[in-house]
Amino acid sequence: MTPSTPPASPPAPGEWRLTGWHVLGVVVGFFAIVISLNVWFVTLAYRTFPGQVSRTPYEDGVAYNRRLDRQDAQDRLGWSAVAAADADRARVELRDTAGAPLHGLTLSGRLERPATEAGRIDLRFSETAPGRYEAPATGLSGTWDLSFAARGDGGTFEGARRLTWP
Repeated sequence: MTPSTPPASPPAPGEWRLTGWHVLGVVVGFFAIVISLNVWFVTLAYRTFPGQVSRTPYEDGVAYNRRLDRQDAQDRLGWSAVAAADADRARVELRDTAGAPLHGLTLSGRLERPATEAGRIDLRFSETAPGRYEAPATGLSGTWDLSFAARGDGGTFEGARRLTWP
């Protein structure tokens, strides 16, 4: 004969026992709290940022397509640019596909600090040698971002370079 386990006795008065209903209540309560917090966080996130980045998304898309078209046209030109920071000048040298200097272009540019919008400087370039364009940039120190556009009969070249003055 096998020994049998005695039947569970009811809890004594004032004694508490964990039952299956208690475990079910804890699990359901836990998931109810998690789901309600997730709903609250999603609602808060949607109210603070509904996903709309621009008020004019169509116009931005059209402008981006124009930018891609300009980039393709620039790539077909095959022009190249080298920029440098001299002591008191910003210098840009432009060459065509064969490496010959590009002269007679109209070059405009802007210097900006990489980390802030303060202190923007518009530059007026003049051709100092065939294919070499310089603009005065006195009293500068540190790192600056140069963006420039060169326009001529052959086309337009837009570029950006990071320059550092001592």
